[in-house]
Amino acid sequence: MDRRKFLTAMGGVAALEVASFSAASGEVKVRSTSSGPPRKVIVGTAMQAFWGDHPGLQKRLEQLAGIVDQMAEQAEKKYRQGLDLAVLPETAITGEAGENALTCSVPFDGPVRQVFTQKARQHNCYIVVPTYLLESKDRKLCSNAALLIGRKGEALGTYRKMHLVVSDRGIMEGGSTPGTELPVFDCDFGKLGIQICYDMEFDYGWAELARKGAELIAWPTQSPQTAHPAFRAMQRRCYIVSSTWRHNASIFEPTGKIAAQITPPEGTLVHQLDLSYAVLPWSSKLHKGEALGKIYGDRVGFHYYEDEDCGIFWSNDPKVTVGEMVRSIGVLENEEELARVLEFYRRVGVPTS
Repeated sequence: MDRRKFLTAMGGVAALEVASFSAASGEVKVRSTSSGPPRKVIVGTAMQAFWGDHPGLQKRLEQLAGIVDQMAEQAEKKYRQGLDLAVLPETAITGEAGENALTCSVPFDGPVRQVFTQKARQHNCYIVVPTYLLESKDRKLCSNAALLIGRKGEALGTYRKMHLVVSDRGIMEGGSTPGTELPVFDCDFGKLGIQICYDMEFDYGWAELARKGAELIAWPTQSPQTAHPAFRAMQRRCYIVSSTWRHNASIFEPTGKIAAQITPPEGTLVHQLDLSYAVLPWSSKLHKGEALGKIYGDRVGFHYYEDEDCGIFWSNDPKVTVGEMVRSIGVLENEEELARVLEFYRRVGVPTS
């Protein structure tokens, strides 16, 4: 069989890896968001190293507040709109833990709360604030955590890193305590999840966040890796925003492709994405996305990747969903196409797993 026809029938190689299909129920587990109106989100992220001597809490907080200011300024300049979400790098407040995380950990109440409450209110944005968090000095308890601050400066919750790095002496990140919960936060733009650095290596957190409906996942990290988060974004059909110490900070699409990225000497990145989208496999009707462009003009936006035989599409028209646009040319979304093919295979006895 011709390779392109084979890929089309299969819904694309990416679709095979992305979609979760139950033969018993005949249901594709990946949730489509294409039937909703546009949900534009302006995300800011950063690449900043925090090695070396700590400058003191107040100076570090001033530094981080300045980074959020830069993101907000870039959002206004680039999109003429305000920032929606700022994501800072892993343990940005405290830096590295060394052998004793408790000695560098800080409480949320006090200067940390004051600074980021003020910044969130000033820029009317959510902020993901990573730090070694002092939970209890008496019990010698701290965690590698990311705090979520709401637009009005309210503390919306905390994610505590579940998969801590283990030293060759069997100590977890300077004596930190691993988290046990995987919250998904209901933000006004959609559902936000958080993972931190080494969490990337383990399926559990990503699968659980997907089960809970996370659409956008903030990934504060020291690691600059891109192949693994690209796979997670494609596998779990979500956006991932990395905020890193070195090499790059990136925004990964549900296609697995990098939508935006900075490398040195740049330090901050601002990018607009849309949480109502359709991922489409190759189709002769699509013409690499141009078929929709000819009909809808700038009312449709898309990134089409010829090297992957797929694309991601979104609506810029609040009166017409991207799902309606896609259906107008008779094209199925990745999961719909895969479900159609899998049902055919089930009937004729072709194994799929």
